[in-house]
Amino acid sequence: MSKKTPTLIIPIENQVRELDSKLLIACCAAEKGFPIILGSQFFIYLAMPKLPLGVVFAKSMRSVNGATFSLMNQLGYDIVACDEEGLVRFDSPEYYEWRYSKATFAAISHLFAWGKDDAKAYSNYKGYTGIPIHLTGNSRIDLLRPELRGIFQQKVDEIQAKYGDFILINTNFSFVNNFVDNLNLIQRDHKGSFIKISRSGSGLSKQFAEGMENHQKLIYTSFKKLLPELSKRFPNNQFILRPHPSENHAVWRDLLKGIDNIQVVHEGNVAPWLMASQGLLHNGCTTAVEATVLGTPSITYQPIHAEMYDYHLPNSLSHEATTPEQVFEGISAVIQGKIGLISEQTKNKLFEKHLSSTNGTLAADKIVDVLLNAGYLTNPPNKRSKLNTASGWLGMTGRGIIQRLKMLNPNHRTHIKYHNHQFPTISKEEINLRIKTLGKNLNRFSDIHAEFLSPYVFRISKKSDDNELHNK
Repeated sequence: MSKKTPTLIIPIENQVRELDSKLLIACCAAEKGFPIILGSQFFIYLAMPKLPLGVVFAKSMRSVNGATFSLMNQLGYDIVACDEEGLVRFDSPEYYEWRYSKATFAAISHLFAWGKDDAKAYSNYKGYTGIPIHLTGNSRIDLLRPELRGIFQQKVDEIQAKYGDFILINTNFSFVNNFVDNLNLIQRDHKGSFIKISRSGSGLSKQFAEGMENHQKLIYTSFKKLLPELSKRFPNNQFILRPHPSENHAVWRDLLKGIDNIQVVHEGNVAPWLMASQGLLHNGCTTAVEATVLGTPSITYQPIHAEMYDYHLPNSLSHEATTPEQVFEGISAVIQGKIGLISEQTKNKLFEKHLSSTNGTLAADKIVDVLLNAGYLTNPPNKRSKLNTASGWLGMTGRGIIQRLKMLNPNHRTHIKYHNHQFPTISKEEINLRIKTLGKNLNRFSDIHAEFLSPYVFRISKKSDDNELHNK
């Protein structure tokens, strides 16, 4: 392997949601000869001026990323991207201004889509420039396929041994119950008056943001009222409440203090929890899509409907309950094994529209094939001028200094406490164990390993490539 082989850089924002799937892409790419840098998005972006050049695999293309993407381009990186949260969307034109921006689209060379509907959303955006859209699917779905879900079996056994039979409850209220108050959708003063839309809602109009906030608060409040009643109705059954990774989990722990049969637990990937559970209760959670792939029945509690604000795909894959009594009836039916998944016809129709690569070639391999066909393994991105490179270096270095200063503010999203909430410390040994487990299930990756580069950041490569490099 040449020292000049472009590096594939894979930043991860949310460890429990993204690490296993992004590690699968890293292994598939390393198998083909790519050197990989994988780890915390925050710390990778801080180190960007010092990293080897190549291609960055971004997880979104929101307006808040525009300046950073532009600096990366100036520095000499190409950017390819998926929308990690693009599978589940609300049905409003405002979605486009919230999730996309002309500046980020202009910086991207290739887009990867979850399925046909996601690809259509890209191409319908007014800022779409004609860059290639690839119907690869997402590697998070790879992990749920029969050939790979065995990587979770040990954890499934541990969960079932500890908790027995249980119903999993997933919440999705980061707009109104964020870990960082300043990241709630709308920032308000102590009297509740509007100050501004937060970074999490950047791109939304004030009218839409207030409507979404009100919608989410109504559902959030309904769940908070439901849970103590659920405990009383099913005193002999166990429930595990798993809050959204960006939520303030303490709110749920305080609410459920003294309620023994509902425990708040947020550990690792959601897949083994779905596999270990009898069923899922949620509203608008991507987890319901994952549950359906795994064969776990789900119930959506929808005390209020709003075409503009609801997340339709996960709710459409679930049995609907609009009242607490309907929730109790649904939970009882799931526990007794009287209801399973929604109809096969409905499921297949929705999967055909929204999910590619549920069988056949893995999404991870399709993504790597795109990178190979684009020439990234052998050819570095187009060389930038010295002026552009210097400008990019100064910009990214300055950005890093500012971000490090912001880390000192406990109320800021970059504070280390919030970072570790989203990306807990993980060792090289744990990464290598995950690689070994992935490889065992696919009969691949025996020559792939991870090395520690810096806190939260790792190098993934083939051992044979490392030996070749050291011998030169």
